[in-house]
Amino acid sequence: MEIDSGNLPDDPATLKSMVTSLLEDRATGERRIRQLQHMLEQLLRARYGPRRERLNENQLFLFAAEILRNQSSDSGQKEEPVSDRPKRQGHGRQRLPKSLKRQRIVFDLTEHEKQCPMCHGQLKRIGEEISERLEYVPASMIVIEEACQKYACQNGCTIVTAEKPMAPIEKGLPGPGLLAHVVVNKYGDHLPLHRQEAIFQRQGVAISRKTMCDWMRQCAELVSPLYERMKSSVLGSKVMQTDDTPVNVLDPSLPRARLGRIWTYVGDRDHPYTVYDYTPTRSRDGPDAFMKEFHGYLQADAYSGYDELYRDRNRNITEVACWAHARRRYFEAQSSDPMRSTVVLAYIRLLYDVEREARTIGLAGETRKALRQAKSMPILQDIKAYLEQEKPAVLPKSPEGMAISYTLSNWDALIRYCSDGDLEIDNNAAERSLRGIAVGRRNWTFLGSDKGGRTAAILTTITATCKRLRIDPFEYLRDILQHISTYPQNNLDDLLPDKWNAGRAAAHC
Repeated sequence: MEIDSGNLPDDPATLKSMVTSLLEDRATGERRIRQLQHMLEQLLRARYGPRRERLNENQLFLFAAEILRNQSSDSGQKEEPVSDRPKRQGHGRQRLPKSLKRQRIVFDLTEHEKQCPMCHGQLKRIGEEISERLEYVPASMIVIEEACQKYACQNGCTIVTAEKPMAPIEKGLPGPGLLAHVVVNKYGDHLPLHRQEAIFQRQGVAISRKTMCDWMRQCAELVSPLYERMKSSVLGSKVMQTDDTPVNVLDPSLPRARLGRIWTYVGDRDHPYTVYDYTPTRSRDGPDAFMKEFHGYLQADAYSGYDELYRDRNRNITEVACWAHARRRYFEAQSSDPMRSTVVLAYIRLLYDVEREARTIGLAGETRKALRQAKSMPILQDIKAYLEQEKPAVLPKSPEGMAISYTLSNWDALIRYCSDGDLEIDNNAAERSLRGIAVGRRNWTFLGSDKGGRTAAILTTITATCKRLRIDPFEYLRDILQHISTYPQNNLDDLLPDKWNAGRAAAHC
């Protein structure tokens, strides 16, 4: 409302209406300012602040003390605090692995020093003092000459040439070790191809990044049968966790890069693979197509693209929400409503204390379910009661109001983890699996095309699964690329990372 301060009306009713309108405009402006301040704080924290969502323990204690006191009085008995922290190891130098190659250098006394300075008698050797020093020998490239011997009949009937084993890339320059090295460097250690190109140049070998990019595509084609088997195995999981992250993708039709998505699907303990998928957009068609054969518990954030999967009864997919995502909303709302946010964060802390206790004792399955039913469910009931009590007192569009609405609207999915001991309280395993993508995209900055996204998904699946299973990805890929071309198709399951590792362990026994 525009007001002329020099020509105000004399009617009290009109003045009252103007004041009311001004107060409403002021309240709207203040709400908008608070929203913008909250957005600015989150942007500054994302740009400059710490990544970890750590709370001030003293502040948390003020709100958690009463909750803890109520919990202990309800139980009627004191329990010894359980700590899941492993015993600290000494800070001394760790022993070097026995698998490292050792070169022995002996330091001896001179003939003059071998005489006793007192009686001038000959000293007798009684032992030695051994110390170890770690040295680095730079990696080197070697050229393998493959000489296929030729034989001819003396009568001129025929000429026979010995055949060499099939190479990973037919008529290609690289051997399996070089291919594995480039794959692990880029998709395991996030070293972009242009930096690898410079490293090879220092060794006197000119290999262009375009050539290595083509090698990566052919490697992905070679191991794609293993990728499909890993995908089928993950889809057989009882519990699968998923998440996604954006990546820049070059598009010749656009003046700048567009956003694609990398999705991660983490299998359970019986299906120990981490499989990645690439889609050009974040539409629900991507996860819908990937999980066409999945039936079980799906733990993810509250992305609306999954809603149709949960509603389709023929899919038989059960939603399990993530308490880490819910907690993050209250953590971000501390600046606008510190009291309510910290109370909820204190409650969530108690939920994670129960999970920590279960890990410390080594509970799983039904025993972990029983512990959650006994300790977590009362806390969850208190959280819901508190949120329902406070919801009318906060603005719906405020950070705290949206956090409360998010929690209550996903309540059934948030408490579902207490109904089965095989479920987790959050999907942090999926988030951790995307950490490598987040680090990598800072280095290689973009994917060259949608086909490059598919290549990245396949090769990242291989390297990430090896890391999950604590297998050296270089050793695995070097062996796989050397044999997969001639390996029987009906026995390809033997080349999956876990089975390959088990076979090597059995062979060394």
